[in-house]
Amino acid sequence: MKKPKQTQLNPNWVQLQQKLKLNGSKASRAIKSSDEHTPESILGKRKERPDDESNDCQINPLIPVNDDSSLTDAVGMDCEMVGVGQANKSALGRVTLVNKWGNVIYDEFVRPIEQVVDFRTKISGIRPRDLKKAKDFWAAQKKVAEVIKGRILVGHALRNDLKALLLSHPKKDIRDTSEYQPFLKSNGRVALRHLATEHLGVKIQTGEHCPIEDARAAMLLYQRNRKEWERSVKDQFRFKQKQKKRKQKKKQKNEDASNANDVGNGS
Repeated sequence: MKKPKQTQLNPNWVQLQQKLKLNGSKASRAIKSSDEHTPESILGKRKERPDDESNDCQINPLIPVNDDSSLTDAVGMDCEMVGVGQANKSALGRVTLVNKWGNVIYDEFVRPIEQVVDFRTKISGIRPRDLKKAKDFWAAQKKVAEVIKGRILVGHALRNDLKALLLSHPKKDIRDTSEYQPFLKSNGRVALRHLATEHLGVKIQTGEHCPIEDARAAMLLYQRNRKEWERSVKDQFRFKQKQKKRKQKKKQKNEDASNANDVGNGS
């Protein structure tokens, strides 16, 4: 039996078939390679991230959100004291002012008028070398007075700071975190470090005090409660004004009655 005669293909058609097979195998290998590596690489990147990364990277709220060091309508202040004189009384050793964003606008070590007998380093953080080239007290006082004039002054136990600076400030413009009613406890005032922990979630004053950190903490406490705080200040002002008017009316009424009695008695 004769074998069937094989049909010969056109050489061009054979070449085309071989080329198609070659390209097809390359494409399939590329797709397979892509399928094998793409999900692995994506999942690999995700696995590299720690699950608790977001919890570890907590932002410190005391760090300013910008670098604007301009003078604002509210200024935060904190002072550190040293001991002077025979009675080891408190005197200004460092004064810091920050604006409403917490950026430093003034921060200077200050040389007290009297001789320092105790640097109180464990709390103040002030050392003898810090006061060798420190600002003269009167120069620092003048600068602080210029900065806070006509502005809301924010701080903690500001009466002590102003006393050390030998300065006064209008009561209506003082925002003291040690006296703000919502911050008070049944047993009285609360330390700034406790307020920072409770209301801001940060720890301060764990060692030597940093006046920049303390001023920022007081300012942030004020800013977060500013609307309610300012409303309470206005309410107190109105209440005092009403009381003042009542006293004036009562005084005038008593004077009118006294004058009427004098006329009736023929005085």
